[in-house]
Amino acid sequence: MLQGKSAVVTGSTSGIGLGIARALAKAGVNVMLNGFGDPAEIEVERTRIEREDKVMALYSPTDLRRPADIADMMKAAENAFGAVDIVVNNAGIQHVAPVEEFPVEKWEDIIAVNLSSTYHTVRAAIPGMKARGWGRVVNIASAHSLVASPFKTAYVSAKHGLAGFTKVVALEVAAFGITINCISPGYVWTPLVEKQIPDQMKTRNMNREQVIEVLLAAQPTKKFITIEQVAALTLYLCSDDAAPITGANLSIDGGFTAQ
Repeated sequence: MLQGKSAVVTGSTSGIGLGIARALAKAGVNVMLNGFGDPAEIEVERTRIEREDKVMALYSPTDLRRPADIADMMKAAENAFGAVDIVVNNAGIQHVAPVEEFPVEKWEDIIAVNLSSTYHTVRAAIPGMKARGWGRVVNIASAHSLVASPFKTAYVSAKHGLAGFTKVVALEVAAFGITINCISPGYVWTPLVEKQIPDQMKTRNMNREQVIEVLLAAQPTKKFITIEQVAALTLYLCSDDAAPITGANLSIDGGFTAQ
């Protein structure tokens, strides 16, 4: 169904983004990885995808704070693959501080990466999608696209903005065979979260189980969302079965936003 399609997945050198890129590749989709990290480790992942899934896999180190570089990345993917059929905007960064102490440069970076980069990738991809009469955009938002938490002004603002952006573009492209949706996960078990556990244990003077209980306090299921679950929902939204779904913000949060 998706065999031969091509995708750009931002923030895909680890965690959720890499899980999504792997899922797309297993479905026969060529993928462009994007993000930071150890070059050797990224190359291992890139070549593994090509070898195991028999698709083209590229890598771009594009800094998503730079609009001109994003345009170059999208053009490079189009040139290499022949088309960009799927865009998954997953990249995100975070900083926590009271609003009056929130560093200006952190605000600008978070808005640029978490929100503005989506505008730039979508803007570049839509003309080709319209010409082919098919396209899929999946924006990885957050439970914080629906609710707020203290000290996360930039992150919450960006994720709420992402949900609004998704609705507007959905209305604009609905007649062209293009869908655009948000996925809003709660707390997802990623390598980054796992690495933070020992520091949290030390800071809070708690054992591992107690720290996890604190992290999951907002999730009624008391279970982390898995990378594979987010990737599976992304893959579904890219399918023809999901063609009627557009402009939606789909929660996958263990009941986080139902409270």
